[in-house]
Amino acid sequence: MANIESILSHAENYCQTHGIRLTPKRKQVLFGLVKAQKALSAYDVIDEVKREFNIVLQPMSVYRILDFLTENQLIHKLSTANKFIACSHITCNHAHEVPQFLICGTCHKVSEINIDKSLMSILRENIQQKGFKLVSPQLEMSCLCNECATSIAPT
Repeated sequence: MANIESILSHAENYCQTHGIRLTPKRKQVLFGLVKAQKALSAYDVIDEVKREFNIVLQPMSVYRILDFLTENQLIHKLSTANKFIACSHITCNHAHEVPQFLICGTCHKVSEINIDKSLMSILRENIQQKGFKLVSPQLEMSCLCNECATSIAPT
C-alpha cells in the first residue's frame, strides 16, 4: 500500500507541475489501476473503485477520467484489448522512450517495455516509404509470459 501511495503522490506532483488537477475521482481511478497491476476495462475500473472506496462512478465519467489520465501519460490504453494500465514509469523523472506492451495471450498479464526512439524513427521511415503515415507508435505484442509458457510446455 505504501508503494501505491508513493505512486499517487508522484502523480499529484506531476499534475501540479504541469498545471493540471488530479481530482479525487481521478485519483481513485488511478489508484484502482495501480493496485490492480493489470489491464482493466472501464467497467473493471468502476468495480475496482466501488470495491476500494464504496463509490459508484458513472461509465461516462470513468471514460473521461481515463482519457485525462491517458493524455497526461499516467496510464496507457491498450487498443487491441480496449483496456487501460497504469504507466510503469509514473515515478520516473527522466525522459521515456516509446512504450510498447507485451501481452500474454493466456493470462492477459501485461508488461511495459520501451523501444529506443532511433529504432522507432527507422520504423517510421519504413512505413512512410510504403506510403503510410504512422498514427500511433505504440505496439502491443501478443506473447506468452514465462509462467504460461512453462505450464503449457510438453513434459
